[in-house]
Amino acid sequence: MVRKQYPLYIKEKIFLLGQRTWIMGVLNVTPDSFSDGGLFLDPEKAAQRGLELASEGADIIDIGGESTRPGSESIPPQEELSRVIPVISALREKADALISIDTTKSEVAAAALEAGADIINDVSAFRFDPRMASLAAEKDAPVVLMHMKGTPQTMQISPHYEDLLAEIKSFLREKIDEAQAQGIKKEKIIIDPGIGFGKRFEDNLTLINHLDFFEDLDSPLLVGISRKSYIGKILGASPQDRLEGTISSAIVSIIRGAHILRIHDVKAVKRAVLVAEAILNEKHSPNSSFERQNNYVQ
Repeated sequence: MVRKQYPLYIKEKIFLLGQRTWIMGVLNVTPDSFSDGGLFLDPEKAAQRGLELASEGADIIDIGGESTRPGSESIPPQEELSRVIPVISALREKADALISIDTTKSEVAAAALEAGADIINDVSAFRFDPRMASLAAEKDAPVVLMHMKGTPQTMQISPHYEDLLAEIKSFLREKIDEAQAQGIKKEKIIIDPGIGFGKRFEDNLTLINHLDFFEDLDSPLLVGISRKSYIGKILGASPQDRLEGTISSAIVSIIRGAHILRIHDVKAVKRAVLVAEAILNEKHSPNSSFERQNNYVQ
């Protein structure tokens, strides 16, 4: 398997993305997320789940306090802060995994970084809060920039594209340029085409099957395919019953060039990826355990 490799600078360490697939474990500290809302609203339960994700092989734990499911409403920053900061603080003390804060608010991102988060995962790519870019630059924090058509409230109301791939690439290129203009280093930018965010059923399939279209943007690629609605439509299954579809999507994604997979079911997907990569690389996997590997080079 040939996949472009990129250095990712996080604090004093340099990681190399592309040698193997990284897993970002989803930790929703919300009452209303589409597949696990309410399960980890309690900070103690959320912290325990974060430790489980790390032990199952998550390289990054992505903590979010506000649902971005279709139709969801925004919440005040203070409510979001009260959900995520205790969890980040608890995990920073106990987990070696990197921590990302899934937020569109610079106020929340700033407090999360102060509490120990390493990465800002902004599904709005700075559109909802223009201060986010300057914050990331000031704190020297890596960012995930995602394409979303509209807002969570409007994104699934008849989304339409004249040229799906070209429009998303143009958006991501613009956001990469904007991030660099604000002082964010290229080695700290990750892009996400936004599977399920303002996309029709067929758009999601096309995006996954043509992820290599975004390679010339010269940034590592993250995809969130876990338990998404297109899988439910194909299988006629509820969000909690979409594991096989998630695994299938994960394997196609890495073949097409994805560097990071955002996943709920970390252990199962990690196992599948280990086998797939051993086959694709035509050699025995040097580490068959499920534990996270930092693989930093400096």
